[in-house]
This record gives sequence, structure tokens and C-alpha cells, in this order.
Amino acid sequence: MTNESTAKPLFKTFNSDKLNLPNRTVMAPMTRGFSPGNVPDENVAAYYRRRAENEVGLIITEGTGINHPSSVSGAGIPLFHGEEALSGWAEVVKEVHEAGGKIAPQLWHVGMTRSKGDVPNEEAEPVGPSGLNLDGEQVNEPMSIGEVEEIVQSYAEAAAEAKRLGFDAIEIHGAHGYLIDQFFWKQTNQRTDRYGGDFTDRMQFAVEIVEACRQEVGEDFPVIFRFSQWKMNDYKAKLVDTPDELDRFLKRLTEAGVDIFHCSTRRFWEPEFEGSDLNLAGWTKKLSGKPVISVGSVGLDGVFTDFSGAGKANLDGLVDKIDNEEFDLVAIGRSLLMDPEWVKKVQEGRTDDLLAFSKDALHKLY
Repeated sequence: MTNESTAKPLFKTFNSDKLNLPNRTVMAPMTRGFSPGNVPDENVAAYYRRRAENEVGLIITEGTGINHPSSVSGAGIPLFHGEEALSGWAEVVKEVHEAGGKIAPQLWHVGMTRSKGDVPNEEAEPVGPSGLNLDGEQVNEPMSIGEVEEIVQSYAEAAAEAKRLGFDAIEIHGAHGYLIDQFFWKQTNQRTDRYGGDFTDRMQFAVEIVEACRQEVGEDFPVIFRFSQWKMNDYKAKLVDTPDELDRFLKRLTEAGVDIFHCSTRRFWEPEFEGSDLNLAGWTKKLSGKPVISVGSVGLDGVFTDFSGAGKANLDGLVDKIDNEEFDLVAIGRSLLMDPEWVKKVQEGRTDDLLAFSKDALHKLY
């Protein structure tokens, strides 16, 4: 098991032009559903504070719903609009900062993964670029241009609120088959207007969101963008098949204003393209020159999309990749879900004390 000295690369400071962190660890965004009435309460604030107290470099919150009736699906999913929810988030920021941590909200719209009749707002219909769900089934009419533009503005408003509340960055969720990713993916985006077409044209929605957020927060505020190849219903799905396609994808988002890319994979150690050991984050850093966050089953021997439980795994391969500067930051998910002290234990070489992930962790805010 990794000891204190071999884990040192994880605990180097991270300094970029807009974000400085005490180490290379990030709490991955994980949907919890513990916000009563879609409002984060004192239990949610304490949950995030515990991670800050235990040396997590940057906390990225669970997905939070932008101001649109069908942005989220679930009674306990926190919103990021309205006086009550924003007051709750202000308390979260206060607790995390008091503990010496840094935090970014993940701004989210689930799009066509929402089912008709879901709470909150049971009357709100799911929306997507072409009204197609992830299996390609026609559920609704395509979004109108006006609806698309309205959602772009809602992301911008959420970004402005995040800065006003004192968050240290924002993350835009463009991964896993949710709304932004539904515009990227040809299976769910069959539009023929400016939001559809070939691969780079299908990026227009995301580009406008990033640009609108950047305009609201100014040049010095960090904007993180999360993307993935895989979708919730298709782990083998691909947005891009070659480094050249990935390069085109990254260029448009970089030009729009992304500062850091959060590259979501199921297993961080898997190479992305043939002929290279680099994972998706490694390729993203090589091609874009931007700081990157890698994620995927860190510290565990089971793939993160399997929530049945997992044992502890050796961290040597992860540390080697950070030491080789393949990626800059590493997001830890289930390991931190169960064990708020995970980062501190690794830093102090107490790896025998690390807790393995159990599905019980999903039912409680540890």
C-alpha cells in the first residue's frame, strides 16, 4: 500500500493562473439527494466541511439544478436558484472556507434523463436537443431556439450567483449523457439549425454556455468543464475516436473560456487511444495545454459505476501518473463518500486505516 513518502506527489501545491490549491486532491461531484425540498441544509454544509477539515484540496459539489423547471430529477437534489437554496449554499461556502477549504458548485441540467412526472415540478417536461432519450426514443418535441437560449442564460445566472456567494470556481457538467452532452452526441442531437450538424457544430450549445458564464464571472474566475466519452446508458459510447477529434473538441471549449478540464472516465488507469498509455485526462492536457482533473475508481478495486461495494486499491499507479505530470489534479469519489478523512490518512501514511467503499455510504452523509 502507498506510504507517506511515495504519496508525496499528491500533496504538492497546485498553482495555475486562476486557482491555487494546497494539494492535488479534488472531491468528485456525487449526487447525494439529502437536500430537503431541494435546499441544502446544515447537514449538507457539515458534510462538505468535514472534507475541507481533512485536507481535500478542492471540493466540487454534487450536481445542482440551474433555474429551469426540469433541470433536476429527485426530491432531495439541491437547486442553485431561489432565495432559500442560495442561502443554503452560502452556508456551505461559509463552513468550507472556515475549515480552510475551497469549493466549486457543479451546475447541472439533466435534460432527457428526466422522466415525465418526476419531482420537483411534476408538470415540467424533460427537454433535449431533439426530444430523444439516450436510447434514441422520441419522447418530446425538440427544444425551440428560444428554449435553448433561455437555458444558456440560466447557466450564466447560476455562474454569477456562485461568484456572488463566494465560491472559488464553477464546474459546468457536460458529461455522462446529461443535457449538454446530449447536444454533443449525434444519437441525441439530430438538429439542423446552429445547434446541430457535424461534431464541432453540435458543440455550439456548450460554447455559448461557457461564453455566457465567462461574461458573468469575469476573466479571473476559474471555469471548470467536465466531459466524458461514456453515457449513463452506454459505457462504451464515444464522443471522439481519435486525438485529432479530441483536439478539435478542446480547442472550441478553450476558446470559449474553459480554464480546467475535468475528464471523467470509469477507470483512470485505462489508456484512451491506441499506441499511448495516456488516459483521457493525459491526452486532454497534452492537446490543450490546460490543467486537467483525472477521475475514475481512485483508491478502489471496483469500477465507480458499480455501487455494490469495493475494496481498497494500491495508489502507486495514480501517484506515478501525477509525478509524470500526465494530469494535474485527481478527483476522488466513492473513497471520500465513505471516509471524510481519506486524503488526510493518505497524506499521513495511514493507508491501513482507509475505509473501503460500502453501498451503505449511499444512505448516509458520512
